[in-house]
Amino acid sequence: MERARMSRATSGRPSDLPMRVQDSNRMSMYTTPKSKQPSFGKLNIPKPQSVTSERRTSFFGARTVGGASMPCNSTMSGFGGTEKIKDTRPLHDKSFVQQCIRQLHEFLTEQGYPGILSAKILQSPSTKEFVKVFEFVYRQLDPTFEMPNSKVEEEVPAILKALRYPFVLSKSAMYSVGAPHTWPQALGALMWLIDQVKINWSLSKQDLLFSEFCEDSDNIEEGTEYNKLLLEYIADAYSKFMQGEDTFDDVDELFINKLKKMYNVDEALLASMEEKYRLLSDEVERLERECQTDRLMTKRMDRVKLQADLKKLQSYRSNLESFQGNLENRASELSYELEVTGSQLESLKREQNELQLLLQNQKFTPADVERINREKRELQQTIASLSKSLEDAEQHKWMEEIALSKVKEKAELKVAEYQKLARKLKLIPVSAENACGNDFEIRPFERGNGSMIQHKTQIQMLLRKLVSDVEEENSRLANMKLSLEESCEQVNSNIMDKSNDLKQMREQIRKVDERLDSDMQELAQEEQGWAAEVESVENHRTILEKKVTYGYDEAVQQLKAAQQQYNLVLQETNEERRTVANNLASVVETAVNHLSITEKCLEDLHGRVERFCSKAVEEDEAAVQKLRETLKSFTSKASGL
Repeated sequence: MERARMSRATSGRPSDLPMRVQDSNRMSMYTTPKSKQPSFGKLNIPKPQSVTSERRTSFFGARTVGGASMPCNSTMSGFGGTEKIKDTRPLHDKSFVQQCIRQLHEFLTEQGYPGILSAKILQSPSTKEFVKVFEFVYRQLDPTFEMPNSKVEEEVPAILKALRYPFVLSKSAMYSVGAPHTWPQALGALMWLIDQVKINWSLSKQDLLFSEFCEDSDNIEEGTEYNKLLLEYIADAYSKFMQGEDTFDDVDELFINKLKKMYNVDEALLASMEEKYRLLSDEVERLERECQTDRLMTKRMDRVKLQADLKKLQSYRSNLESFQGNLENRASELSYELEVTGSQLESLKREQNELQLLLQNQKFTPADVERINREKRELQQTIASLSKSLEDAEQHKWMEEIALSKVKEKAELKVAEYQKLARKLKLIPVSAENACGNDFEIRPFERGNGSMIQHKTQIQMLLRKLVSDVEEENSRLANMKLSLEESCEQVNSNIMDKSNDLKQMREQIRKVDERLDSDMQELAQEEQGWAAEVESVENHRTILEKKVTYGYDEAVQQLKAAQQQYNLVLQETNEERRTVANNLASVVETAVNHLSITEKCLEDLHGRVERFCSKAVEEDEAAVQKLRETLKSFTSKASGL
């Protein structure tokens, strides 16, 4: 009971009292079902920031558990009837769908889903896999639930409707759950069901917010002090509510502090108990996951991993052995080099000692030193000039190499053009059509200078021979062309004679065709007259048939629309009547309970006031009696004086 009272300040829910009713909503009960005005008696409750929908489902607003607002499936529903609510979740957004799939995968993994589970399967599951996941999630709410073997396509939407799922999951969508146009809606239903499971878990760990709906009636506080605090809290909250405020965090905090002070709440003890409960819950969840997992499969996977690690270690060991052998060889080589270097060092030391002795025994005069320094300077100048000339020579060499590379590039381009043209003329390769077994391909850098010149001379000779052959063939073809032109002129003269004869024949045929066309036109005019008559009759018959069919279809559609409208109005009217009756009954029951509590508190206050007044009257009478006695004593003393 203490947790239930304290949760009022920590839950972050909206106000427990109904919002003010607007006057514009009072006459909406007379509108048609298609009207977009709010229904009769609908409260102006702020929409909870839910991860599933924005449906107004509770008279007392939305209950928030664990930071996520969800509609409370309370028996005291709102005055408004059932509405077809548009799903505002971005179910067709790929990032949102992937986020939902990750949350579903995490939930199923944490709860120990027994089947095969992977993110790839959840991208486009089959109907059978979806039913298994739905059954597993729903068993978190009802452990005794068993999914029937037949008509699962009707069972899942029926269960969601019974749980008051605010949106519609059609039966046809269950036949192809993994389709791109149906899987987001099914995934949204699963996420809503998971939220309901989490809310159920949170509510099972704490009492309800209101003592009127609490099953454990022994925890209801009936003391005078508690009732006084509760009345003060309600009065303060209602006064702020009438001033236009919708949140009462300061009033809740003050009420919680007074309750803690009245019941001597130990915060340290509560924190330690919560930490202990959290640790025990984690341990229980870990043990449950260990019990639900297949230990044999785990051990097999561990054995496979260990075998793989063993193979890796063996390969690593072989690599280490080969590396060790290489290091030993390298060490032997280095030791040998070290010995050689040591012997060289000893010989250099001996030479140094000999040169040192020679230097010590040698005697130089100042003139010799000056001469040596002068020769040294001359040698340095000579070295500098030679190094400069060497740099100039290298620079000149570099420029010549650059020029040579450019000339080489141009030669390569010309050779490439020659090769391309030779391929077009079918001279390359040797087996080409016009090559005649000769090699016309130029390979500029495969032979020396002499062979290149010889190869060039050979190619030029072959090309000249080829050009002469082509010119001879060209002259032969020109002579043949002249002879063909003469024969063509003779044929053309023959054709002209025949064409004149043909024109005469065509003129005769034209006259016969004209007579035939005149006869055919007369027949066609008669046929057109008869066809026009037949077509007018057919058009008249078709128009009559269309008018009859259109009138009949329109009448049938109007009848069907009227029947559907009537059924819809009848169904929504019955639903609104039933909802309004239930709401009125719940409101009356709440008002009666509130009045009984208020009357009891007022009777208690009235008794206390009467006791206080009677006590004050008695004290006043005693004080008056005392004053009278004092007055009498004063009067007796005055008369004695």
